[in-house]
Amino acid sequence: MDYNRLHRTLISLQKLASWRWWQVSIVLLLLALSGGLAVGGVVADARWGAAAGVGLLLFMLLDGALLGALPRLHLSFGPLQPPLLALAVLRWSICLILTPLLVLLLNLWPLAVITALQFMLTALIIYGCMVEPSRLTLTRLEVSQARLAGMSRPVRILHLTDLHMERPTPRDRKVLELAADLSPDLILLTGDYLNLSYADDDTAVAHARDWLTRLDAPLGVFGVLGTPEVDLRQRAGDVFAGTRVRWLRNEAVRVEVAGQAIFLVGVTCDRDPQADSAALDAVLRGLPEDSYTILMYHTPDLMPEAAQRGIGLYVAGHTHGGQWRLPFYGAVLTSSVYGKRYEMGHYVQGATELYVSRGLGMEGLAAPRARFICPPEVVLLTLLPSGSTE
Repeated sequence: MDYNRLHRTLISLQKLASWRWWQVSIVLLLLALSGGLAVGGVVADARWGAAAGVGLLLFMLLDGALLGALPRLHLSFGPLQPPLLALAVLRWSICLILTPLLVLLLNLWPLAVITALQFMLTALIIYGCMVEPSRLTLTRLEVSQARLAGMSRPVRILHLTDLHMERPTPRDRKVLELAADLSPDLILLTGDYLNLSYADDDTAVAHARDWLTRLDAPLGVFGVLGTPEVDLRQRAGDVFAGTRVRWLRNEAVRVEVAGQAIFLVGVTCDRDPQADSAALDAVLRGLPEDSYTILMYHTPDLMPEAAQRGIGLYVAGHTHGGQWRLPFYGAVLTSSVYGKRYEMGHYVQGATELYVSRGLGMEGLAAPRARFICPPEVVLLTLLPSGSTE
């Protein structure tokens, strides 16, 4: 699924956020009633059907309580109605699909199995919404290339992306504490600073700006913008105002790194591969031949072009690593034009090394504020002089 299609889907589902609670309650009651009737019909026992309907409604109410607790715990701040209704339909589907399967095909009594599955779903909700989004991870990667031979020492680069800020969270504080502890030489930011639900929200902008003011590194802090729908171009100046972040807009900047010059190439993500590739070419034409370049671009979608042009290091985000991953399969969605080809992690193509970070925040609008097998990620890249080890 491409990002524009995902964006349109989230906008459509966001309409559920305007539903009145009496409307949501009617839907939940109808789902519980029909689920109970279906179970009672299959097992030929109205009492068990009534028990199933009541149990289904209780699980739905528990979902509402858990989702409603997220903003009070300062974990996330999305609308309640869309994920609650989605979970209600999922729980209802478990009853309708599994009951006849267990009874008619496998000759098993269904209620114990279905109840166990409903409890498992509750455990996944608690973990995905309350635990994993705050389970900050640190990834370390060493990069050693021939064009780094002139460096006198290793150089540490902190890469942060996809902050998707809504309101202050404990995760935001943990990132700042980790950044201070790591003491990087250079900090690179690759876009999506605000959440899609709060892209034009003054409070979210102020929070992001305050957070960014706390980032500092001896060789500088540099940033590019992410997708146009998230990093609204008219608000970018407000986000960066008063911070130490140097905003790169289709330009390159020369940085002296341990006795060697490298060029940070910042390309604005307009979600138009042809236009963005042309912008990359325009920046590269002004650089010295054989210079070592680090490309900062929000998505991994310029990787083939970067490899063709001999980019040394390319840092990106956007995919969130899928945000929801399945065992043995990985990312469910990436919103990349290349699908799962560059879904997350380290890739090498020719002389170019790409690292796609899972990012820090979560998708907005009606999307559930949850991560599964895909915790938020801070990336520390260490540039090593050619032929050396740290």
